[in-house]
Amino acid sequence: MKRSINDGVSESEGPAFDAVPDITSIRSGLAADLICGGKIGRRIILSNVVVDVIRRDSKRGDITGLDELEKLRAVATQTGIEIVLMEAARKTDDPDESVLKMAHDGGYTLIASNENLAKLAESIGVRVIKGKSKRPVEPIFQKYFTKDTMSVHLKEGIPPRAKIGRPGKWQLMEVSREPITKFELEKVVQDILERAESGEGFLEIKREGSSIIMLKDSRIIITFPPFSERLELTITRKVAVLEIEDYGLPSTLLTRFTDRAEGVLIAGAPGMGKTTFAMALAKFYLRQNKIIKTIESPRDLSLPPTATQYSKARSSSEELHDVLLLSRPDYTFFDEMRDTDDFKIFTDLRLAGVGMVGVIHATTPIDSIQRFLGRVELGVIPSVIDTVVFINKGTVERVYELATTVKVPHGLTESDLTRPVVQVKNSENGEVEYEIYVFGERTFVVPIKHRVHERSDQAGLTGGDKIKPLIGRVISKYVDMNEVEVAYNGQVAEVYVPNESMAIIMRRTHKKIQRMEDKLGFRINIRPKR
Repeated sequence: MKRSINDGVSESEGPAFDAVPDITSIRSGLAADLICGGKIGRRIILSNVVVDVIRRDSKRGDITGLDELEKLRAVATQTGIEIVLMEAARKTDDPDESVLKMAHDGGYTLIASNENLAKLAESIGVRVIKGKSKRPVEPIFQKYFTKDTMSVHLKEGIPPRAKIGRPGKWQLMEVSREPITKFELEKVVQDILERAESGEGFLEIKREGSSIIMLKDSRIIITFPPFSERLELTITRKVAVLEIEDYGLPSTLLTRFTDRAEGVLIAGAPGMGKTTFAMALAKFYLRQNKIIKTIESPRDLSLPPTATQYSKARSSSEELHDVLLLSRPDYTFFDEMRDTDDFKIFTDLRLAGVGMVGVIHATTPIDSIQRFLGRVELGVIPSVIDTVVFINKGTVERVYELATTVKVPHGLTESDLTRPVVQVKNSENGEVEYEIYVFGERTFVVPIKHRVHERSDQAGLTGGDKIKPLIGRVISKYVDMNEVEVAYNGQVAEVYVPNESMAIIMRRTHKKIQRMEDKLGFRINIRPKR
């Protein structure tokens, strides 16, 4: 099916062939430039799939393709070139596939800015005019960057802003006092998309209201209305490229990375340098002739080509699991772990014998371990995680080691409470700083050092005699408090009640006791008097 967009325009005298432009050559302006230069002499044939993609993009706020399509129509009208909208003979939703089939089946010339598409077309006998639009060597957004710029934040109607400094030591500053207009921002977006589609980078994720693009060493997040109230770009760039030796780590830790650590978590708050350390550790393993693969979304680890980088956004959890399990790399770097499927892949591969390094958001080192609780059985955690590296302000602030032992948990006294306990040790001095164990149906993470209960201290609760009135608020309805004894050692309150009152107290006050524990910051054990 054919439909002329500019009916009544006569054919121009010139090269006697019809041309089909790919979507990249339209967006980049190459097709319009060829018409202006007299390189096209008959008709421009537009694929309905290409036009539909441009239409969908314009509806979500990306109108760069629509603007260039209008320019193409204008120069075609001026030069007498007919533009025809044609439906692909074989149905497809892929714009590149549609123009390739159309050019091949109709004997048309393909205009392509996409290098890979041009090579494929030539290999099947399609005549190709390939090229790129004239544009600056550097992306437009580069003018907002200095050598100390971590990220640039561009939003329609807001002055351009940038984070200047290093991880953990930066300032948000205005790059210009003049608000950036929608037109200026659309030009930046168009330049980014052209570069990505022409091979300088790649489109990692494209959704209805957002896109994530990797362009050399820059990660670009674009959000469109109505997902965001205005068009917005966030462009982040790596400020520091470090080697593992730059962190000044003790030799014992480097030896651990080499000989023992096979389930590593790299934890820290956003912007503190976790990914930078992960890259340094990956290069450290590569120098030891280890096979390194990564799982990323988006792929922004800058690694030598010997490392293989997989996209989580372009695959399923099952595919990643199968590929990595069968290819058996020495280490797999997972940047960044967010949802339950990520933790499941990490756990399954680690238990299968693959060395795993996971990057995870956490405000304290212990928080990164707690993210696994409920997702992995407690007794299995030390087999999945053996080392936690906490990054703060670009430096390694603390390293933990995990191990399992069978003992009476810290703070408990009775021998019949012996159970498996996960001990979290400070790698520097070997001291246990946390114990994790299951008591009843709850999992407890108990700090061993510097345990401070602000609420109980503020209330002056230093002994069982002062805690007893608080306990009485919950249980006095069911027992004579004169018959209740309370012992408190600063960490656990042991409440001894008459044996005949045990059942009703446990049945009626269980949840209230739990809430009191959370409020006061220590455990309360109800026990029968002997």
